[in-house]
Amino acid sequence: MIQITGPATFWLTALLFFLAVFGRYVLFSLAFWWLFRVSMKDQFAHRAVQMRPRKAGQDWREIGWSLLTSLIFTAIAMAVIMAYQAGYTRIYTDFRTYPIWWYPISVAVVLFFHETYYYWLHRWMHRPGVYRWVHKTHHDSITTSAWTSFSFHPLESTLQAIVIPALTFVIPLHISAVGLILLIMTVSSAINHLNTEIYPRDFNQHWLGRWLIGATHHSLHHTQFRFNYGLYFTFWDKWMKTESPDFHRLFAEKTSSAPDKKT
Repeated sequence: MIQITGPATFWLTALLFFLAVFGRYVLFSLAFWWLFRVSMKDQFAHRAVQMRPRKAGQDWREIGWSLLTSLIFTAIAMAVIMAYQAGYTRIYTDFRTYPIWWYPISVAVVLFFHETYYYWLHRWMHRPGVYRWVHKTHHDSITTSAWTSFSFHPLESTLQAIVIPALTFVIPLHISAVGLILLIMTVSSAINHLNTEIYPRDFNQHWLGRWLIGATHHSLHHTQFRFNYGLYFTFWDKWMKTESPDFHRLFAEKTSSAPDKKT
């Protein structure tokens, strides 16, 4: 963990974190865009979820909001670093501090709490009195892409960003586990907003796949609004009966081997 010893170190660390956060977003968004829109366009063309055409300038608008999101994520990360140096968090750097079996369990526990927090936050953000002030910016992207993954109003960015840092105060986490969780968050968000289903046929019925959110699942949230509130996993949507009744049909159509099949 970086030690901040003065203003110069603080601002250098903040710059490095911002470049890491925003750079990670740009890297994965570009990679998914190139892979499924350029390199493998013909193979995956029939898997794109048919929605409204993307608006002119939508990519740049989403990148602009994502830039603000990255600044907010950086500010909160700096607060966690300062708290760590003061001894307030439970982040550790020596693998011998806890048994090795705790490492995967700690990651799973954080992902579960993050999923739970986000699901109920997401439903709250869809309340009429809240939606226009907090969540509408993200839903302006009706037809999503990987660039949409960080496109939030600053209020939503802040609400989304506080949960994992808060958990570092109560759950022992190796510093690399924190990095792994943030990487999972970025990759999952890019996949979910890709608007092209990348998972294989019948994966929605697989023992693992049935619990994972992908592009088809999340695209239905952007078009139907009342369903599919999850972040990484589908279990809250299944338990609360908020999974779209159209999901399995649409997933089957998008992963059909027939490239000319339409929805």
